[in-house]
Amino acid sequence: MKTLKTVVAVAVGALALTLNGAPGAEFGFSRASAQESVRKEVGAPLTEASKLYKAGKFKDALAKLRDAEAVGGRTPAENNAIEGLRFSAAMGAGDADVMSRSFDVLKGLGRLSQAQQFQYMEAIAGTYLRANNAAKALEWANKYFAAGGTSATVKQVQQTAQFKSGDVTAFLKDTLAEVQADEKAGRAPAKEKLTNLLWAAQKKGDPNAEALATEKLLNYYPDPKLWAQILGGLPEKKSFDNNRFQLDLYRLRLATGNMREANDYMEMAQLAAQAGYPAEGKQVVEKGFAANVLGQGAEGARHKRLADLMVKKIGEAKANAAAAEKAADEAKDGNEFVKLGLANAFSGEAKKGVGQIEQGIAKGNLKRPEDAKLYLGMAYQLAGDHAKATAAWRSVKGTDGAADLARLWIIQSRKR
Repeated sequence: MKTLKTVVAVAVGALALTLNGAPGAEFGFSRASAQESVRKEVGAPLTEASKLYKAGKFKDALAKLRDAEAVGGRTPAENNAIEGLRFSAAMGAGDADVMSRSFDVLKGLGRLSQAQQFQYMEAIAGTYLRANNAAKALEWANKYFAAGGTSATVKQVQQTAQFKSGDVTAFLKDTLAEVQADEKAGRAPAKEKLTNLLWAAQKKGDPNAEALATEKLLNYYPDPKLWAQILGGLPEKKSFDNNRFQLDLYRLRLATGNMREANDYMEMAQLAAQAGYPAEGKQVVEKGFAANVLGQGAEGARHKRLADLMVKKIGEAKANAAAAEKAADEAKDGNEFVKLGLANAFSGEAKKGVGQIEQGIAKGNLKRPEDAKLYLGMAYQLAGDHAKATAAWRSVKGTDGAADLARLWIIQSRKR
């Protein structure tokens, strides 16, 4: 996932800078020399290792340190100098295992303050993450926070490691807590954070968290591109019935400014007419002409023929209106009333359409009851009753796509 790769890069890059050379050659060797004596037989290889470290020859520096380590009877000051430099050289070489062992020695020597321990642990966690060892990165990030650390950078490492190690539940919980903390503090959660929350919710299959992330993303960062991303992701969900809701996706694309090509308008208009909503199809074509997308170039005549076809279909629907109402009334179920009501709502008779859809729902035996509530919300919205539209959309349940669409309509309708 692109955004998570960004998190990894930011976290690791920040970790590389946070140390500012603190556990480097001067920190380990010079500080010890200034306070306690380091024998020549230890100091000589340490000095050579320090030069190699400064030259960026980290593996060579680690090898040279073995000469200092070979000297017997080393004092705590000498061990402190060796391990301080070893830690820095190992970090340069990307060897987090050596870093962790050096840290344990330094900590055992009692030469590190609490702040310095946090600094070293932060570097170890970041180095493991950079080496794609998510399990170890997570282990050290958890150690860091268990010890009382508060670094935002390590939090990024922890969350990314959770994600990369497959611990989506923990990632989801932590990210959601951060979002809530941001809002409580009066801050807008970062877009990247909300995007990661959405991805994690989808990965885990948590519809409540997914709905929350989607709503917050679109509330804080509403723009056509984000809507396009959200709508484009719906057909990728295994539970989403893309064939059934193809026209409904177009409806949201139209409402959110995501109709770009002439074929978008053409296909939506044709789908609407085929579904029994020619008035909606005519409106779509008209919007295509108004946007200067239809009616242009070599295909302009074809677009005009489609507009004429929509007018013809509307005439046929009006001529058949009485028969359609009679058939809906005589039917044993409410399916035809739902279809007829939405058609009337698009035709400018929204209040009548609302009544017919409600009549169909009350009649029962519906093939798709949740779809009926979705369309009732649309009819209420077309009638100008936003409160009742929202209530209808909120009542939509299920996992096949109707509830997803209803939630998006609630968000989109707030922007009107």
